[in-house]
Amino acid sequence: MTQERLDLGKLGEEQAVARLKKEGYRVIARNYRNAFGEIDIIAQDGKTLCFIEVRTRTQDWHGHPFESISPVKQKKIIRAARGYLARQDTEDVEARFDAVAVIPDDAGGFTVELIRNAFEIE
Repeated sequence: MTQERLDLGKLGEEQAVARLKKEGYRVIARNYRNAFGEIDIIAQDGKTLCFIEVRTRTQDWHGHPFESISPVKQKKIIRAARGYLARQDTEDVEARFDAVAVIPDDAGGFTVELIRNAFEIE
């Protein structure tokens, strides 16, 4: 991955965190990794624990950022979330999977979209 894409991803994640905080989420962890995969952001929304995938795409990419969260990626996130929950004392916690899309505009701003409950465990 190029440094430009890494920088864009970090910038997108910062925008996502700002939006989540504005929505009342409390960020618990960022870039959480375990043997099963990575979760961009883990946050609390009220009593619900949220595992959040962030996708940042410039407008010259094809398709919306949410379209890039494939079923394979969803399964990796779910496995990583299960690993996280297994290591915590969270047997009866309510959890969900959210997604944030970040799209920079030509004026230096961002469009940040949040989907609560973007996908579920099958």
